[in-house]
Amino acid sequence: MPGDERRISANVVLRAEGLSKQFGPVTVLSDVTLDIVAGEIHAIIGENGAGKSTLMRLLAGYADPTAGDLFLDGAPVRFANPHQAQDAGIVLVHQEILLADGLTVAENLFLGRELTRNGIVDDRTMKRIAAAKLAELGCRISPNALVRDIALADRQLVQIARALLDARRLVIFDEPTAVLTDEEVHRLLDIILLLKEQGIAVLYISHRLEEVQRLADKVTVLRDGRMVGTYPGQTLSQMEMAHLMVGRELAALYPPKKAVPSGEPILAVRNATVAGFAEDVSFSVRRGEILGFAGMIGAGRTELFEGLIGLRHAVGEVELNGKPIAIRSQQQAIAAGIGYLTEDRKGKGLLLQERLAPNLTLSALRTFHPGLYLRSRREAAALDEAVSSYDIRLKSLKVRAGQLSGGNQQKLLLAKVLLTDPSVVIIDEPTRGIDIANKAQIYAFIQDLVAEGRACIVISSEMQELIGICDRIIVMRRGRVSGEVSGDEMTENNIAFLATSDAAAEPAAWQPERSLQGGR
Repeated sequence: MPGDERRISANVVLRAEGLSKQFGPVTVLSDVTLDIVAGEIHAIIGENGAGKSTLMRLLAGYADPTAGDLFLDGAPVRFANPHQAQDAGIVLVHQEILLADGLTVAENLFLGRELTRNGIVDDRTMKRIAAAKLAELGCRISPNALVRDIALADRQLVQIARALLDARRLVIFDEPTAVLTDEEVHRLLDIILLLKEQGIAVLYISHRLEEVQRLADKVTVLRDGRMVGTYPGQTLSQMEMAHLMVGRELAALYPPKKAVPSGEPILAVRNATVAGFAEDVSFSVRRGEILGFAGMIGAGRTELFEGLIGLRHAVGEVELNGKPIAIRSQQQAIAAGIGYLTEDRKGKGLLLQERLAPNLTLSALRTFHPGLYLRSRREAAALDEAVSSYDIRLKSLKVRAGQLSGGNQQKLLLAKVLLTDPSVVIIDEPTRGIDIANKAQIYAFIQDLVAEGRACIVISSEMQELIGICDRIIVMRRGRVSGEVSGDEMTENNIAFLATSDAAAEPAAWQPERSLQGGR
């Protein structure tokens, strides 16, 4: 098609023209056209379900468009599979973790493209290259470690390192920072900027609009599977991006804070230790209070709370409503009135292949399955109420949990935990991989649950999120509490210092800065 070649600019690596995708009668992407330019970072933003990941899969050979065309260097192209796209220099870094759990980190990096020497797999060279590539990303894990034994954030870094091993002309990042700490995010963004300097085209999907604002030369907005438009990246504020994504004005992202609650703690923890992860941690939380836990990956926050609810072995003293309590299993925690939302909703929180009703009622089975028979009408009524109360958006009540968007999965998980009527709710990474509109809803739900007299503990890697919703923030470093901030001392600088500095252990060496805005 010489005419097509002539009208496509020479520096356009890949052009998508009129791309559409249908699954049966459902159209998930409609008439999308964009040019991806060498040496340019092009962000794609939109709410969950807007069609972003579908578009990425079409560009990288994981799916065929129902209509529309692709042009590589101006020439028509059709990728039969991802391997053909990779051979053309197009690499997709998936949002989902697609690694082999039983293999080592180095084996995963070179899986299907092993290096050989004299006809024998060259393990030594692969481990050396793997270690160097991981070091570039600030990942300190051993190339010999089994993937099943490393943290979720490290798995994502391994996946990114695997993609960056390929000869490449276009790298597509689909929510690459969702499970990373701020330090790891900054390092990855620096690497993406370096790719741009090397003349590589980058397509970047993220719900973190501050990242988009920092990186993007162009921003394409999708809404309900259609293009809203493409805009110069430096001209859009984050609120303007949010407005384009949702098609309406958003209220403030964080709900107004209530008066700081007083009274006796509902939950008090003293000298809690989870061997190898957390040591001698003490804290308390009151009814009506949102208590945050900040820290870097590896600080021990998640493992601490997994220990407190019986998912790991823990020692220490726990009091609930002033009475000592021993928790050895999650079932005991639920019975005591402690609910827990895991950071890994897909792997540990929901049964993705099951329908919504069993997912919702799993933690409260005795209510819906007290004898030999399931009370299906009661279960159906509970699902109807959850869908309405938590604004879970779906096309049918018969869909499986894995078919929901990330935001709707998180709302289903929140409904599941609150169905047991806990007095203390622990939420680990409440908005990971969730768009801005759903974030605002989750924050409002958290404010509502403490307004009902519950206590809420929020573990988050997003400092601004903790500052925005919490009454106090406890910071952990290397398994220990390094400090606490509240009120106008809740600033990113204070939290970052406590999370990273040895001097944080010496109170006399540090004076917290105070927010000029009174600590929002």
